[in-house]
Amino acid sequence: MKKRPSWDEYFMSIALQVAKRSTCDRAYVGAVVVRDRRILTTGYNGSPSGLPHCDDAGHLLIDGHCVRTLHAEQNAIIQAAYLDVSVHNSTIYVTHQPCMVCAKMIINAGIRRVVYAGQYPDELAQQFLAEAGVGLQHFTLPDELQESVAHRPQGGVVESADAT
Repeated sequence: MKKRPSWDEYFMSIALQVAKRSTCDRAYVGAVVVRDRRILTTGYNGSPSGLPHCDDAGHLLIDGHCVRTLHAEQNAIIQAAYLDVSVHNSTIYVTHQPCMVCAKMIINAGIRRVVYAGQYPDELAQQFLAEAGVGLQHFTLPDELQESVAHRPQGGVVESADAT
């Protein structure tokens, strides 16, 4: 008999699919906001509506970060606001640990739990989430999916998310 995935496995697998829509090849990141086992919104790394994407126009790098795109978490939270959907008391599944800016948005949006797969070296984000009482849970992906959460630095060479 086939084993059904846990809810965390199920929603993380959806976040991995959402990440495939990313338009910045430096990091394919997906996010899914869920409450009561129902998907509220999704988001992926991409440029603001109507503006050129990194895939088309190239990266806009400042201090080693591409600033052309919004992060997946930001897009998921913005989509909720655009659609008039409350994300209060929800969980966000993200393919990578949120950065500090996304952590602050998660806190102010009222999201109560973050489940992430890939590492991102931002201890301040972890500290802010902990101080705000937002649960932060690392999700271990099966080996065959580890490639899904790799960063792709300029030039397209795959590099571990831990190395950036």
